[in-house]
Amino acid sequence: MSYVLQTNHLTKKIDGKELVRDVGIHVKKGEIYGFLGPNGAGKTTVMKMITNLWKPTEGTVELFGETLENTSYEVFKRMGSIIEFPTFYEHMSGRDNLKLHCEYMGYYSRNSLTEALEMLGLLEAADKPVKRYSLGMKQRLGIARAILCRPELVILDEPTNGLDPAGMKQIRDLFQMLKEEYSMTFLISSHLLSEIESIADTIGIISHGKLLKEISIQEISEMNTAYIELTVENVQKAAYILSDKMNLSNFKIMDASRIRIYELSAATQEISKQLLLNGVEMTSITKYTESLEDYFLKLTGEGGKSC
Repeated sequence: MSYVLQTNHLTKKIDGKELVRDVGIHVKKGEIYGFLGPNGAGKTTVMKMITNLWKPTEGTVELFGETLENTSYEVFKRMGSIIEFPTFYEHMSGRDNLKLHCEYMGYYSRNSLTEALEMLGLLEAADKPVKRYSLGMKQRLGIARAILCRPELVILDEPTNGLDPAGMKQIRDLFQMLKEEYSMTFLISSHLLSEIESIADTIGIISHGKLLKEISIQEISEMNTAYIELTVENVQKAAYILSDKMNLSNFKIMDASRIRIYELSAATQEISKQLLLNGVEMTSITKYTESLEDYFLKLTGEGGKSC
């Protein structure tokens, strides 16, 4: 399969410290790819290498089928981006900042500037100097600039920083519209699982500088990801019963009183019966469907001790 964006064994070291190692992400045309990981996981480092702000220590970046080089100027005309915080000429208006960007990109369209301002709810503030914009308004202006020239690929580093919940939803809806109507491809980083779960087609999970998994949201939903959660008085004895008496192996001790069982062939009635017969007091047993948060915590080893 050909990809709009692909990285191969991407590694970055600074002053002997390895920030990311052997990262390989694969972004398909026309999808929203959620780059998910906690703060400090390496998301921004990878995005800086994709946009040529930093050079890889090892590995390569491929954009639109071509390996990124120092002289790959034309490829960036096909991209829009926000890396970390968007910066502007503060004394100029929002509209003039966007006009300057169009000049820089060699892009001339009579309606696109007004459309971008309207899409981001900035028409009323368009002629005010940017120094009078709030943090959220500057973030919106950065997104307007990123999509202004109708790029094929948009790279956005934590794009909803500074936005309230209503603003975050508006931006998510905008990205979906641009994907569907203009076939734009998005790579969006975030540490907010709920944000990525609600918008992404594919996610890449990064932790401690290493890409742990690439998986589609559909695959996660189609996986047998329901689980049974027990709350018991003696978690170690309950784990022994599940393992030795019921021959179950795919379960996890979550804390001092909770166990999650991922083998759904086990019936809740049989689990209750065996624990009762073996003297384990149980206060609750509930069947759940696993969310992206659960999947993330399980994959990264957080939130519980494997058994």
